[in-house]
Formats: sequence, C-alpha cells, structure tokens
Amino acid sequence: MELWYTEKHTPGAGLTLRCRKTLFSTRTRYQRIDIIESDEYGRVLLLDGLVMTTERDEFIYHEMLVHPPMHYHGAARNILVVGGGDGGAVRELVRYPSVRKITLCEIDSEVVDASRKFFPEISRGLDDSRVEIVFADGSQLLRGKEGEFDIIIVDSTDPVGAAKALFTHQFYNSCRKALDRHGLLCAQSESPMYHLSAIREIKRGLLSAGFSFVRFYCSPVPTYPGGYWSWVMAGNGKFQREKVARVILPEEEYQVLKYFNLDIGQASFCLPNFFIKAIGTS
Repeated sequence: MELWYTEKHTPGAGLTLRCRKTLFSTRTRYQRIDIIESDEYGRVLLLDGLVMTTERDEFIYHEMLVHPPMHYHGAARNILVVGGGDGGAVRELVRYPSVRKITLCEIDSEVVDASRKFFPEISRGLDDSRVEIVFADGSQLLRGKEGEFDIIIVDSTDPVGAAKALFTHQFYNSCRKALDRHGLLCAQSESPMYHLSAIREIKRGLLSAGFSFVRFYCSPVPTYPGGYWSWVMAGNGKFQREKVARVILPEEEYQVLKYFNLDIGQASFCLPNFFIKAIGTS
C-alpha cells in the first residue's frame, strides 16, 4: 500500500507527495507537528498539516528570506528572527562574520527540538555562539524595545492561529519601534498566485505602521502554494534596489549558496505585471 500526503491550496488545487513513512508526530499546546519522509523532497516538516520545510527546496526560501535584507542593510549586527524554529534562517545569518547577536524567538520549543533531531543540516546554525533562543510569543517580546535591532526577520506560518498576531498593524508598529533608524523588517508574505488580498493587507499594515517603503520580491518555491512565493522588506528612507547587489559576504560563502546570488537578489524585486497591478508600488 502506498502512502500519499496531500495539501489542498484551494478547493481545486494542491500538492501531493508520495511518502515512505512518518518519522515523527505530536500535538503541542500550539499546533500539530508531523515529519514525513517523501520520495521527491526528502524529509518534510508539517505544521497543522501544512508544508513548512522540505530538505530539497528549503534553501530557496531561507536564502531569499535572509540575504536580500542583509545585503540591503549592509552592516547588520543585531538581528531578531521571529518564528523560524527549524533554524534555516539562523543558518543563513551565521554566514555573516559581522553579525554579533542573533535572537531566535520561537513560540513552540518542540519545533526546535524536532528540527534539531530530524533536520540537522537546516538547524546546525542554532549552535553558533552568537545565537540566543527565546521561547516566547514574538508579538509580546517586542513590547518596550526601542531601536534595538538592525534587522527583524519574520519567519512565520500563514496568518492563522498563533501566527495571526504577526500580521497586524500592532505587530508591525512594534517592529518599527524596535528597529534602529536604518533598520529593516523582512517577512514572508504568502503566494502571489493565491493570496493577493492578504498581500494587500500586509502592505497596508506596514505603511500604516510608519515605514517609508514597502517592497515585495518573489521567487519560486516548489512545495509552497502555487509554487511561487513572496517576501516583503520594509524600511525608512528611499528604496534603492542596487543595494541588494553589493558584496558583503566572504567569497567562499557566495560559493556555497545554492540559490541566492547578487543578480538574483536584485532581479527578484522586479515584479510581474499582475502583481504590480494588484498591489501597486511604494
């Protein structure tokens, strides 16, 4: 008998993977965690039945979440990652010798534990001496912090359940206050194929929180809804796309990256016409 996993993205479309076995399954106080081993994409992390991470294509998502804002800023030292318990964002951040501190704020400690056990290549950066792991609600952690971070990266699930608080004006406003005047907020911002209304809400929330620019960028991620994903970067001043193309990593780090390079980083901010028409620019 064959075992298949199916995630419905809409009533008429979704993702189906043939699986070899279930490696881990539990329900925490926040969500259900499952880890399956698939034929095509290796080990797959599911939260509440939805794909969060796969061994085969996670590098696209994590490299595009981290390297565009890091290159745009150019000199980030103190970084907060909200969510991201699989450790992929942290793995990319520890490539930067200039980074002094990375705070990973994950609400569910069992996601981190499972990732350490089943995804050692993804979570290996969590053991870096510059990393502090805090198990807390990211929306609560930011309260009272002023100008502390150079970059805040929001590596969240979809805006349901506990993650809904990470897609609100209040959260975006707390992020803006917690950033220094040159700081950046970067977050995953859903699928342009299926979630344009949610993307418009994200843009409105960020602009209403007082960010001067809000810029979306895109890349394929095969196992995410529509196979096409977006991220958003928000900051102050005038947006300058060419900043994403400056060299700030040691050469050997560019050689080991699997997806991001300076050309892709800059070009990813060139949006297709349907996206521009739906959200405009700012």
